Amino acid sequence: MDESWSEDILGDPFRALTLPLESDDEGPRVATLVAYEPDTPPDAGGEAPGPARAVLYVHGFSDYFFHTELAEALAAKGWAFFALDLHKYGRSLLPGQTPGFAVSLEEYDTDIEAALAALRARLAARRGTATDPEVVLMAHSTGGLTATLWAARHPGRIAALVLNSPWLDTQGSALLRSAAQGILDTLSRRRPKARLRLPALGFYFRSISDTLDGEWPIDPAWRPETGFPIRAGWLAAVLAGHAALSRGVTVDVPVLVLCSAASSISATWSESMLESDSILDVVPMVRRAAELGHHVTIRRLPGALHDVFLSRPGVRDAAVRAATAWMDAQVPARSRPPVSRSAPSRPGPPPR
Repeated sequence: MDESWSEDILGDPFRALTLPLESDDEGPRVATLVAYEPDTPPDAGGEAPGPARAVLYVHGFSDYFFHTELAEALAAKGWAFFALDLHKYGRSLLPGQTPGFAVSLEEYDTDIEAALAALRARLAARRGTATDPEVVLMAHSTGGLTATLWAARHPGRIAALVLNSPWLDTQGSALLRSAAQGILDTLSRRRPKARLRLPALGFYFRSISDTLDGEWPIDPAWRPETGFPIRAGWLAAVLAGHAALSRGVTVDVPVLVLCSAASSISATWSESMLESDSILDVVPMVRRAAELGHHVTIRRLPGALHDVFLSRPGVRDAAVRAATAWMDAQVPARSRPPVSRSAPSRPGPPPR
């Protein structure tokens, strides 16, 4: 196998591969692909190890991949599991870089393309033969917005899309959204890295970190308690993504949206934040999600956190069961080669 893969920070059997990207004004950029690779013997028919179905997981803002339980659960259901730390996040955050910064969500196209190519190469190496797996793109929060827009711009590249509490709409009235976009457009052109003075709340971190009321060991440098500073250029990019969705896009593959049944967004702590989405309002989220394509399934989970897979055990188990049952229905295990999902020779506008 490719020796450029190395043991990941999560330990065996997680492996990591650095994906070089083009440099920007802050210097070299990289993304990082993480693979979960438990020992798998050949099946009874003598086939090389490794399923022909894969999940590629993309994190949200101020985040990185640490979801070991999710990887184990999906692998147990016959899915090869990979996760991507986007450039300037987590494993891919290099010295001197502005954490999480981008001026367009399309910047992440190169990360996703590099990850898909490396994923396919890794599975071919595992199986000992060329393979073209069916890939489900699974993405959380701002990563869900990025993945949705990428899928709409690149029809035919994936088999299905699973969105974990995606940030699909700007909260507030249409007038407020329009005003905010206008102000940010001007500021982001002049001072894209200007820090916006917004309330710094750490309530969500409190609900997930094992140092507080949560269960998960989290690196505070890669996922700070109050998140990365919000920059004008980054927020303008997100609002531009929301505006694109409001004008209408179509994702050409089945879409599953998993989210909480309730939100609890407040400037003060409440115990309800341990069993609801304390980051996003789920009402506009599901309203926008229903418009993403012709085959959209929405599952609202009582007691779920903003990241449904970090919720209390019973809730996250329900989320995994819902996701795997849906994915198995949309992308059943197969024995024959799939239709090639290579990049289109002339990318066109998203279908309407």
